[in-house]
Amino acid sequence: MVLNHVQFVVSSLLESKKFYLAALAPLGYEEYYAVEGVVVGLRANGVPDLWLGAVKGPDDSPTKGLHLAFAGESRDVVDQFYEAALKAGAKDNGAPGVRNYIPGYYAAYVLDLDGNNIEVMHV
Repeated sequence: MVLNHVQFVVSSLLESKKFYLAALAPLGYEEYYAVEGVVVGLRANGVPDLWLGAVKGPDDSPTKGLHLAFAGESRDVVDQFYEAALKAGAKDNGAPGVRNYIPGYYAAYVLDLDGNNIEVMHV
């Protein structure tokens, strides 16, 4: 994969960090690096590939409308993500199930604390 990492701005760095650590735990995500009140880097393996940035001032705002898709190792991981994300405060945006994108595509979707669409899929 060519993409190395993504960073987006969240309304509450502390709450978003808690949310993403809980929601992505089934994928093996953990905190890798943090500068309190500024940025948090999360990773599943190797280098951190998901960065959460804090709102920097009155002219800055949280990222809206982002769609992030993560690959899960199995359908069970997709299901575990969905349940963990809902428990962590996400809103349902598509329960786990087969999608008609390509044969065998199984995915779940939630809206994070700022309304971004987070997906975990397995083929």
